[in-house]
Amino acid sequence: MVLCAGLGTRLRPLTERWPKPAVPLLGRPLLRYALAGLRAAGVREVGINTHHLSQVMEATARAECARLGLGFTAVHEPVIQGTGGGIRGLRAFLEGGDALVVNGDVLFACDYAAVLASHRASKAAATMVLLPMPEGETYNAVELDGAKRVRRIAGIGPAVPGLTRWHFSGVHVLSPRAWAAFGAGPEDVNRDVYPRLWAQGGEVHGAVVSGAWSDLGTPQRYLAAHQQLLFGQVPLEAFPGASPFDEAPARPALVRVHVHPSARLDGKVTGPAWVGPGAVVEAGASLGAGVSVGPSATVRAGAQLNRCAVLDGAEVGPGLYEDRILAPGGVSLAAG
Repeated sequence: MVLCAGLGTRLRPLTERWPKPAVPLLGRPLLRYALAGLRAAGVREVGINTHHLSQVMEATARAECARLGLGFTAVHEPVIQGTGGGIRGLRAFLEGGDALVVNGDVLFACDYAAVLASHRASKAAATMVLLPMPEGETYNAVELDGAKRVRRIAGIGPAVPGLTRWHFSGVHVLSPRAWAAFGAGPEDVNRDVYPRLWAQGGEVHGAVVSGAWSDLGTPQRYLAAHQQLLFGQVPLEAFPGASPFDEAPARPALVRVHVHPSARLDGKVTGPAWVGPGAVVEAGASLGAGVSVGPSATVRAGAQLNRCAVLDGAEVGPGLYEDRILAPGGVSLAAG
């Protein structure tokens, strides 16, 4: 299951056009990366929940699953149910065996096969996939004991001596016996379901992994994900068939400048940069380092861009733009 029902409030006004898992990331819906990683691990059936812009979200997910040959199921939530309620809505789809649950708004190079093996070896009712706490971030910690059992989540649970603090990646594995801990109505899987599972005597395992992870929930982090792709900091081999560079060959004699054959690049470019299908960069425009120009976008003469993401269909007029997300309708969102 990929959780897709969030409102994406911190990314407005972008999420007034795209649900967060459908926001474009170098011309691909963010969801494509998650689906490609899951398929590489052997997943063949995917379910999603929808709420905000539900028709757009379902159509995007259905098309992406069809592209990868994945079976598709969707459940709509007229009233948002939280992560626990959202998972519960797909219980009939998920409960037949070990189920992977993934957040739809992150870019995570996860070895899902290794995660499943760790979960099964632990014999726990559920597993949370954990990473070292990102430097400078204030995410709520998941705390493990020496046996890799989750004992505290966001301060919920006993303060047992010797616990170590980790960052939750957004990936769960649920065994069939975990369903007994789900309640009714809106609930959070971490703060409500797992404490209930502990009270029932069930264990939650912590699978500590390494891998590139990005939360795209704010303008700063969303733009940073574009930069990480452009500068080669994302291991695209973890997402077979999702690379934005596959159809945009590098230009000779330029450093990491990828241009789709249907794009027109007449302006100057420093790179790293990516210019998507049908995009136009006019003569007299300048693309500095870390610039992406999405499909059917236009960068007019006199525009100077540095560290910018021009999203699909946007038009950028003359002027200096730095550390910005530029979207259709004249949206210019500071992300520095």
